[in-house]
Amino acid sequence: MSDIRLFQIPEHECSYLTDQLASTVFVDPELPISQALLSDLSRIGFRRSGEHVYRPHCPSCSACIPIRIIASQFTPSRSQARTRSNNQDLSMEILQPLGTDEIYALYARYISARHQDGDMYPPSREQFDSFLLGEVPTQRFLAFRLRHKLVAIMVADELDDGWSAVYSFFEPDLAARSLGTFMILRLIELSQQRTLPYVYLGYYIKDCGKMNYKLNFSPCQQYRDKKWAVSQGL
Repeated sequence: MSDIRLFQIPEHECSYLTDQLASTVFVDPELPISQALLSDLSRIGFRRSGEHVYRPHCPSCSACIPIRIIASQFTPSRSQARTRSNNQDLSMEILQPLGTDEIYALYARYISARHQDGDMYPPSREQFDSFLLGEVPTQRFLAFRLRHKLVAIMVADELDDGWSAVYSFFEPDLAARSLGTFMILRLIELSQQRTLPYVYLGYYIKDCGKMNYKLNFSPCQQYRDKKWAVSQGL
């Protein structure tokens, strides 16, 4: 690990916190991504986006906290149990990364309906391909269907100690089903079925309301000072 080259990008406006500058370090893009490497990097707070593996490295801010669910100890709350029950009519298939017209159309509807204020709007096929496709051996698409119609996709990495949620998108008209929560619950179940201890959820930022949902999965751990510890009210 000490031989891995890292590249830092210049400071830029933070996407999550106003009046903050952000910077990121990336793993050498010429280094092949393997399950073992990505698992090791995830354990020290790195994250994958497309074919890039990165970690925030902001000189004046440490708000981005890596977080992971302890899947082996997880028990759903009442609300999560209802969400799971309400979606039992969905089928799930684990696929290699696909860029079919059906999957892209669902992605485009989701971005257009829910993220018009973000840098991923307007959606494009090129953006989709660079973000969610690529030669990443750990990546899987968990595809959920309702009576044969595709309604949700969870993009996740299969690691040697669990799963890492990369991105999810779903049919905007089915928001009442809490499909985002349901797909995380399914990742937890997959980890439990394979006796794997964790589900990685990326970064949590206390002052970013869009990330509050990550605290609903308990117990979870945060990575601070180069070690994981059970969260005590992030």
